[in-house]
Amino acid sequence: MDAADFYTGIVAEIYGPLKSFSPDPEPYAAFIERAGGPALELGCGDGDPLLELRRRGLDVEGVDSSADMLERLARRARAQGITVTAHHRRMEALELPRRYRAIFLAGPTFALLPDDGAALACLRGVRAHLAEGGTALVPLFVPSPTPAEQIGRVRTAVGPDGAELRVSVVAEERDESARTQTALLRYERRQGADHTVVERPWVLHWHSRSGFKALAEAAGLAVGAGTVAGTVLRGAG
Repeated sequence: MDAADFYTGIVAEIYGPLKSFSPDPEPYAAFIERAGGPALELGCGDGDPLLELRRRGLDVEGVDSSADMLERLARRARAQGITVTAHHRRMEALELPRRYRAIFLAGPTFALLPDDGAALACLRGVRAHLAEGGTALVPLFVPSPTPAEQIGRVRTAVGPDGAELRVSVVAEERDESARTQTALLRYERRQGADHTVVERPWVLHWHSRSGFKALAEAAGLAVGAGTVAGTVLRGAG
C-alpha cells in the first residue's frame, strides 16, 4: 500500500496518540544551521520535528503525500500558534517552486519508499530541488523483525474525544533479498457502541550503504561523510 493511502482516515487519527517514535529535533536543527536555509523536510507527516524547527525560527517547509496527515499538521500548527508551509506532494514526485539549501528526512521516513525505483526518483527530486551548494541529509534505517511475543500485542491510547484507540501487529513477513518487511497492522477505534477496525500492510524497504551510494550517484548526488543523523549528500558535478 502506498504511503499516501496508508496514512488516511483512522490511521491518521490514531497516528499521533499511538506513535512509538518521535524524531529528536536537535540533529536536524544543527543540520539546517550548518547548511543554511531555506530547508525542506520530506515526509513531514503531522509535524515532528517540523513544528519544533519552525518554533525555533528556522526557515523550513514540509512536504507529505497524505492530505489527512497535512490536515493534522495544520491543526497542530494553529493550536501552537506556529506558521508553517507544507506541500501536498509525494517525495518521489517532487515539483516545488523553490530551491533549498537543506533538504532532509527524519527518522525512518526514507524506508517508506517501497522499492529502489521509488528511492531513486526521490533522490533525483532532491537533486533537482537543491540550491547551488546545498546539502541533503538522509537517515538510513534497517528495521528489526517484530519479536514473536509482540505479534498480536495491543497498544492503547485515549483520543481527544475520549475514544479508545488501539493498534497491533497481527502478522509480519520479511524478505531479505528484496530488503522489505511488511507488517499487517490493525487499527481500532472504540467509543460506546461504535467500533471501527482497519487492517493495512505497512511496508518498509531498506538499503545497504553501498546500494544507497549507487542510487545517490545515479541521481547526481555525491555521498559525503555520515553523521549521527544520517548520510550527507551534495550535488555532484
